[in-house]
Amino acid sequence: MAYLESRKNLAGSALGIAGLGLTFTGLAGAYWPVVVAGLYGAGALLAPPERPPLPDFPDPSAQLDELRADFGKLRDYLADIELPPAASGRLTELTELLTALLDPGWVAEVLAQEPEGVHALSRVVRQDVPEAVDAYVRTRWWTRLTPGTDPPERHLERQLALLQGEMEELTASLREVEARRQESHTRYLEDRSN
Repeated sequence: MAYLESRKNLAGSALGIAGLGLTFTGLAGAYWPVVVAGLYGAGALLAPPERPPLPDFPDPSAQLDELRADFGKLRDYLADIELPPAASGRLTELTELLTALLDPGWVAEVLAQEPEGVHALSRVVRQDVPEAVDAYVRTRWWTRLTPGTDPPERHLERQLALLQGEMEELTASLREVEARRQESHTRYLEDRSN
């Protein structure tokens, strides 16, 4: 059944019908079956091959849905960890920013159109924040055994500040995209009215 709908069959059938047209005009003569079959075969051989179907990748909104679920897991993990006040404040600011970016709505729609932004957000949620907090928890235990070393709180605060800066840059770039869209629409309306 698939061959009946294939390009080769359709091209061969079109040339075969052209061969029947030659037969009815009298140009094919007594060899009309050979002409029709030959034209069908030529069409089937000359037709482009079938293209394989494109892979079915999840759309960006599905990726954001998975990321929202992972962010929920991260928030549950972070709720069980006791952090120093400065790091806790930084982490709260970062999670509020991540929550705003991941909330369903127009921001998520704009974010879904930016694959680099989705990747950066995914990396922060799935890798950077858990690794920073886990490294703090592990290092805090060791610093009790070796006093005088750099406190792990300082590193955690710096890491969270860097991650927050990265997410603020992402937010600014999304804002720029919307601003350019608005300016473009304004120019379009101005050009249309002239």
